[in-house]
Amino acid sequence: MDGKSEDIRQEKINNLKEIMPEVFTEGKVDVEKLKLTLGYDLNLQDERYVLNWAGKAEAFKVLQAQSTATLSPAPEESIDFEKTQNVFIEGENLEVLKVLQKSYYGKIKMIYIDPPYNTGNDSFIYPDKFSESKDEYLKRIGDKDEAGFLLKEGLFRKNSKESGHYHSNWLSMMYPRLFLARNLLKDDGVIFVSIDDNEVHNLRMIMNEVFGEENFVETFIWRSRLGKGATSKETATLHEYIMVFCKNTEHLNIIGDIRTSSAMKKERIRQWGQGDRRIDRPTMFYPVESKEFGTVLPIKPDGTEGRWRISKEKFDILLVENGVIFEKQIDGRVEAYRIIPEGTITETAQDSILNAEVVKTTAHGSKEISEIFGFKVFDYPKPFVLIKYLLSLVTKETDVVLDFFA
Repeated sequence: MDGKSEDIRQEKINNLKEIMPEVFTEGKVDVEKLKLTLGYDLNLQDERYVLNWAGKAEAFKVLQAQSTATLSPAPEESIDFEKTQNVFIEGENLEVLKVLQKSYYGKIKMIYIDPPYNTGNDSFIYPDKFSESKDEYLKRIGDKDEAGFLLKEGLFRKNSKESGHYHSNWLSMMYPRLFLARNLLKDDGVIFVSIDDNEVHNLRMIMNEVFGEENFVETFIWRSRLGKGATSKETATLHEYIMVFCKNTEHLNIIGDIRTSSAMKKERIRQWGQGDRRIDRPTMFYPVESKEFGTVLPIKPDGTEGRWRISKEKFDILLVENGVIFEKQIDGRVEAYRIIPEGTITETAQDSILNAEVVKTTAHGSKEISEIFGFKVFDYPKPFVLIKYLLSLVTKETDVVLDFFA
């Protein structure tokens, strides 16, 4: 009890939110949405499918503002300064992205970023401001104690869920950075963005606008943890997302899932499972000739007509190459199998759900960090093998890779 009377206004807002959640934007009533919902005839001259938010115009101003900053080498803080193939740049990432435009425009093959997820508990610098010196900035956000030491909490300005522009602030932070990042990508370049449910919907919209919806590649699902742990929800969230866009889909080349067979095996050529009926793919129902059994059709165990998994042309090639064996089943049907010799290399499409045994979880990442530094540095680190796996999909050894949220 706080000794205050009931907040009648808030009670009415809560009631309205319960029956008409669609008229709220970032926790506030959108009057135009309310009128539309109630059937008022509004003349929306600019009505169209568009992503908009409070502060978008200002985000463009921040993007277009020129930077006078320069990059200064620090040999004394470096290892193998003259020979290294890696560069670590310390600075505000938007300003650095502007500086990189001249030297790296159209030269980067892959970008991976792990931006703030906007959970209300993480933080990011907002608003962007470059008209002040570093000391002025540090003083303004109060991140030094009386002795002049940096305070960890002061390095960032928290974007609380109570903020009226909670999602808008995040969008304003992301938009100019993604815009400049696209400039840096080669024509066959690809960007990977880690995210969770808090902003995955807005990220897809903003990526569509910056990169073009036609250049969307995939949203990988990464199992970030194995155990459920303590949860107060009805469901346990065990995954995050990695959204993938390319610079130009015509030049996209993602390496497939390459596997080498360790022993000779047989692979059934008749479709098995969902979509295995003749009516599902009529052109995949055709006769083939076997020396032992004559004409063979893709008949299912229940006696109904099924379908083959490959086209007639590909089946004929396998027959010529003696790559097919036929076996009579107990029920009298004849099954066809493709022979896969030991050492055969096959390439299939990458699964959208990443294999947790290969890419590991945040627990694995935490262990790696502890082994390097001897203590916990930050929460929920991405495991090394996850980044290595993503690199393996699109890069070669000589390609340039960028992470501007490192």
